[in-house]
Amino acid sequence: MSTGPGAPSAPAPTAHYPRKSSMFSSLRVRNYRLFFLGQVVSNIGTWMQRIAQDWLVLSLTGSATAVGVTTALQFLPMLLFGLYGGVLVDRLSKRRALLFTQSAMGATGIALAVLTLSGHVQVWHVYVAAFAVGLATVVDNPARQSFVSEMVGPDQLQNAVSLNSANFQSARLIGPAVAGVMITGVGTGWAFLANGLSFVAPLVGLLMMRARELHVVERAPRGKGQLREGLQYVAGRPELIWTIALVGFVSTFGFNFPVYLSAFADDVFHAGAGSYSLFNTVMAVGSLAGALLAARRGTARMRVLVVGAVAFGTLEMVAALAPSLWLFALLMAPIGMFGMTVNVTANTSVQMGTDPAMRGRVMALYMMVFMGGSPIGAPIAGWVTDAYGVRAGLAVGGAIAAAAAVTIGLVLARVGNLRLSVGWNRGHPHVRFVPREAPEQLAAAA
Repeated sequence: MSTGPGAPSAPAPTAHYPRKSSMFSSLRVRNYRLFFLGQVVSNIGTWMQRIAQDWLVLSLTGSATAVGVTTALQFLPMLLFGLYGGVLVDRLSKRRALLFTQSAMGATGIALAVLTLSGHVQVWHVYVAAFAVGLATVVDNPARQSFVSEMVGPDQLQNAVSLNSANFQSARLIGPAVAGVMITGVGTGWAFLANGLSFVAPLVGLLMMRARELHVVERAPRGKGQLREGLQYVAGRPELIWTIALVGFVSTFGFNFPVYLSAFADDVFHAGAGSYSLFNTVMAVGSLAGALLAARRGTARMRVLVVGAVAFGTLEMVAALAPSLWLFALLMAPIGMFGMTVNVTANTSVQMGTDPAMRGRVMALYMMVFMGGSPIGAPIAGWVTDAYGVRAGLAVGGAIAAAAAVTIGLVLARVGNLRLSVGWNRGHPHVRFVPREAPEQLAAAA
């Protein structure tokens, strides 16, 4: 077991897997299939609760600030306690941890449903429920991320991570639509109840799994200094720390779409809420396509991560200059696709490059950086947008993401002893990183 920065690294994230995956190959694994089907139902319920929760708070208070407070309370526990959640996950059975966290989140939805349907709900109830879900997420997120490898093993890890992302994006398309119909037809309380009951599906899936078919991972023993040990582990592995740093830059400055898309719909194109919904829908379709394309790849190469991040940032800069609503809307699809490529490739690279005994702590750090970028980046994006206009805000966010990708790509190339090779191949420009020649090879060639 590798526990410190001087110990041998886990397999590099650029390693080839034994065979190329088909788009849905990981679903052949029974345990993962049960997990995936449960998440289909639960993710739709989660998106329904997000919409219902925001609508209820707005109805109770009439304040957009109160809606923002609700969102902040849901993310705050991950920022405060995320790393400690990773320590717990490395000590515990991932399956049992998920049974607890999924039960807790389901109970929260049912409690909100009872309060709302009985007419006793107050805004502080929603605040408490949001914070409670956030606390459960502290353990649930790293447990779910690291449990995937225990279900499918290293050969199918990228495929399974990609399908998880496709699952989430599909729910993002279906859940808000169902929530809108339900809120209009029968009220927010029934949407909360539907979310609470939706957790029955993943719980049944977890209980039906065959423990003997899981890829056994040795749990970390209880001891002092495990949080520091996890940070030292990441700090000693450039392929992990720079990947997480790149995700941090992209999520903090490039993923502030609630700020940008609403401002483009209202201030630039003067088209209202319908166009805002259109932008989000097209981006979700692009993200779903990106997740499915990632599922076909059998490797998580660092160059895919870097190129994807550069393309993502560049397309944001192009979209900032879009002269028409329809061109802007069309650009949302490739932006969503490359954004998902960055997310899936980084997630898989970090998991594959991490010792299994450290995976909970490392994934907790990854998720804390990924999810914690929004509370930091959104106010910055809002300030730039208010001061210089939304076109400038989106362009600056894209430029920072692209510049970070180029810089980190060059750093990783230097760490990996690579050099840039530029040439022509069959009449086309050919740009790639290749290994540097060792001094003894140069001497032999001379």
